[in-house]
Amino acid sequence: MLRGDVGPVEVGRQTAIGDGAILHASTVGEKVMVGHGAVLNDAEVRDGALVGFNSTVSEAVIGERSIVAMGTVVPPGYEVPAESFVRGSPATVTPLEETNIDPDQVFEAFSSGDYANLAARHEDLFE
Repeated sequence: MLRGDVGPVEVGRQTAIGDGAILHASTVGEKVMVGHGAVLNDAEVRDGALVGFNSTVSEAVIGERSIVAMGTVVPPGYEVPAESFVRGSPATVTPLEETNIDPDQVFEAFSSGDYANLAARHEDLFE
């Protein structure tokens, strides 16, 4: 659901918004994946980031190519640097380079590219 009652909602190109996600007065960059059930409230999610299923980001900024784990709560005032891993409630932030996470593998597995190309994979349904 996109709710722009108190401020605009902006969604960049090749971005995927999952089922049941709520974007309220938020800005989402290009090639972002917002998981099912996530809530963005007056938030900014920058290009190439991934916000996991059932996460909440409220009055915060998620940096480029950052990964927010499923179920994470990012409270007001957080400004997550680019290429970070964010998890927990309340969120803790670790640079991706200090983790065992291969961000390229994660982005490949969960990036909006598969969603953006969904119609092409099922051309027979759109004849």
